[in-house]
Amino acid sequence: MSDENRHVVLRGRPDPAVRADLFETVDAEMPRIADGQMLIRVIWLSLEPAMRGWIADAPNYSQPVPIGAPMTGFTVGEVVESRHPRYPAGTIVQGRQGWRRFAVSDGSDIDRVVDPALAPISTALHVLGMNGATAYVGLVDVCRVKAGDTVAVTTAAGAVGSVVGQIAKALGARAVGVTGGPEKRRICLEEFGFDAAIDYKAAEDIGPGLDAATPDGIDCFFDNVGGAQFDAVLDRINVGARIAICGTIGMPSFPLPVGPRPNRQLLVKRARMEGFLILDHYDRFAEIVERLSGWYRDGHLKYREDVTVGLDTAPDALVALLAGRNTGKALVRVGDDP
Repeated sequence: MSDENRHVVLRGRPDPAVRADLFETVDAEMPRIADGQMLIRVIWLSLEPAMRGWIADAPNYSQPVPIGAPMTGFTVGEVVESRHPRYPAGTIVQGRQGWRRFAVSDGSDIDRVVDPALAPISTALHVLGMNGATAYVGLVDVCRVKAGDTVAVTTAAGAVGSVVGQIAKALGARAVGVTGGPEKRRICLEEFGFDAAIDYKAAEDIGPGLDAATPDGIDCFFDNVGGAQFDAVLDRINVGARIAICGTIGMPSFPLPVGPRPNRQLLVKRARMEGFLILDHYDRFAEIVERLSGWYRDGHLKYREDVTVGLDTAPDALVALLAGRNTGKALVRVGDDP
């Protein structure tokens, strides 16, 4: 085992943009484990749009990452040394070890054991992990999607949005995506099986594209963006529509936007809008991943990965993700698969 450890720590707050120089790579001593602990070699690191909020000194659903601390992040890794009865050496785990090569854990930051025979272990960070579970909860629990519904989703080519569309299709609904650029639109249609996809970068107003794609209106709306795209979709919802608010990447996190103001469509269409966090559904994680795994085995769930190699690439890769320059789930390969 290499005795070289490395962390990427947070050195500053967004002002308001997230820049790579807000992070610094530092070398650290190889940690030692005690009874009840294990040493995890991080293999895969997940990048999330929500990280913009995690590092901001502004009200959020969790405390901001402290200055000088390793950046928070979801990971997949291998237990290389263990004095923990539940996690012998060689176990593959998905957890929250953050931006580092090696981490000591007592099990409290482990979310689950990963079965490498089911799928590539990186999928535990997206289609068979947090992103897939987020799509499931928002579409199935919040939107209560049913066969025959028309489902609209923003960031449709992204790690969450692409799964929303594919679950909608698996459940007999019609999937309409909003995405940025002709290549992402093609991916939505040809790889993820959407019924229609609209390129918001191709026109100042996506309204006519939505009208053509949703002639019977929209029953379920899974939003990751907010702003103008949200307004355009809301203008076309049906009576009794259900709206899941998953993200607001198209709106500033700081300073907080004025509002919210009730949109009259919510009243006229007697619609229900609900924000949700997958963190509130950890108690059902195994059940949700099992259902996602069934769809994956049956060929209903496809995915793309946008991979950079080396822990040092994480800051630049996060900036690229927040700018929408990724195609597929943004991952950093920190080490080799076992």
